[in-house]
Amino acid sequence: MAPHQETSFQPAGEVSAETARAELEAVLASSLLARAPSLSTLLGYLCEKYFQGQAHQLKEYTIAVDVFGRPSDFHQKEDAIVRVEIRRLREKLRQYYDSKGAGHKVQIAIPVGQYAPVFLPREDSASHASIKPATPSNGAAEIVDGANGHSQIDQADSRSLDPQTGTTTAAQRTGRAPARRALVWAGLVAMSLMIALLAAFRPWSLARNPLANVAESFGSSAPAIENAAGAAAELSEIRILAGAKTSKYVDHGGKVWLGDRYFNGGSVSSAAVSLIYRTQDPEIYQTNRHGDFSYDIPLKPGNYELRLHFAETFYGPEGLQGGGEVSRLFLVRANGQPLVRPLDVYSDAGGWRTAEIKVFKNISPAPDGFLHLEFLSWTHGKAFVNAIEALPAKPGAINPVRIAPRETPFYSPDGCEWLPDRYFKGGRIVARPGPVAGAHEPQLYQYERFGNFSYAIPVAPGRYTLTLRFAERFFGPSNPNPLGKGPGSRVFHVFCNGEALIKNFDIFKEAGGEDRAVVKKFTGLTPDAQGRLMLEFKPVVNYALINSIEVVDEAWK
Repeated sequence: MAPHQETSFQPAGEVSAETARAELEAVLASSLLARAPSLSTLLGYLCEKYFQGQAHQLKEYTIAVDVFGRPSDFHQKEDAIVRVEIRRLREKLRQYYDSKGAGHKVQIAIPVGQYAPVFLPREDSASHASIKPATPSNGAAEIVDGANGHSQIDQADSRSLDPQTGTTTAAQRTGRAPARRALVWAGLVAMSLMIALLAAFRPWSLARNPLANVAESFGSSAPAIENAAGAAAELSEIRILAGAKTSKYVDHGGKVWLGDRYFNGGSVSSAAVSLIYRTQDPEIYQTNRHGDFSYDIPLKPGNYELRLHFAETFYGPEGLQGGGEVSRLFLVRANGQPLVRPLDVYSDAGGWRTAEIKVFKNISPAPDGFLHLEFLSWTHGKAFVNAIEALPAKPGAINPVRIAPRETPFYSPDGCEWLPDRYFKGGRIVARPGPVAGAHEPQLYQYERFGNFSYAIPVAPGRYTLTLRFAERFFGPSNPNPLGKGPGSRVFHVFCNGEALIKNFDIFKEAGGEDRAVVKKFTGLTPDAQGRLMLEFKPVVNYALINSIEVVDEAWK
């Protein structure tokens, strides 16, 4: 391979090399990036390539290998790590320029559709076409309900929302310690050297997860499991795609799922279905292990939340076998104790090709260090499972569920992780940029799901606090929409497990105007017989909407 050759950085517009590096330094030194070291490394790598005149080399493959330690046979269709992390980085940059960096004269952005960063002066960033939020003229679709005359704009690609502009330079920031500045510069120099070395020695795979290297050889071999138990138990959480041959899959929330392992018995099948209701990741439900089988999963000692994923894709009204309820019944045991019996996935999910997740609290490995799961066929059909998760949790509680109707995850300033949209059926997502008065966390109001829709949120037995956030971002005096200007423009009901939580809810009326936050909190909610909080948003006048959903186990301390 030819030796690395550095070329001088020639910035566009009025942004000099010194100003651009100062801005990068300010972003890397911020607390927002400090909490996400992988994103800090990614941003530094992208910018160094740009400064060296090598932005054209920023491809998904090179980033995966150089930054994330993927092997030379990396395949982007099987591993979406780069796309997921780039989306997370765009979100972090947007958060930064909405908060700490709001006063900067320059901002860093990564336009949608490319990996090369751009350094935009304030006057340019406000009008930069590739990072400006989508508008109705950019491929938006207008949805009209003929029955009630409602019109609502749905952006063709809400993921194009990127950072807004700022007003002061990074050099004007106060309180920056010289020592910290030196450390950041030293890090950038080290990163440049690392990039050069990586270019010369591409076969770099030591950064791969050592468990993945060991576990790929597991299959159904018990001795292999025993020999690898020590390494596997170092992981505090695990996600397995039953029946999947791929080494790993990265979902919309950035979570890594490993291919099938730790199993004994059973057979593998797949379903070529592109749509599974109540998930943005149908890949999780496209393969399964079925029959009478078991999993012996090595886990670090502690308390876990167990999540078993199912979707009935074999029995159904349009399937070759036909059928529906009672077509398949089976049992599941954990460490010899029954978890469910009998389980009818079709019935619990409310139909076929629908994600059904069963959640269990207070799960721990057996004394031998393994979680032993058994799937046993009962009177009809064969037992099966699509995916298994074991996640650390506090004793007596499941982990909080926080959902924002968007494509990518993000972290709020209080450190809470908000996952992209899931568990929904019906409705559509639309971006709503701009400020919201009274919003503790503005990010939670930048998107909404609207329409006639529901969320089936899987939980374990217990009592839960539900927090719903709303803001009227469409109807109001400043909106050109002629169909509604004030109170009464949008009215809807919200139900939980068939009981009304809110009746005839008018966000505009309750908030006292448009673009104002309304928070509704409900305590003591319990799951239905299927183990869900079934939230239904029913229109009365125009469409229902939701900006975010938070479910917290009341045993969580």
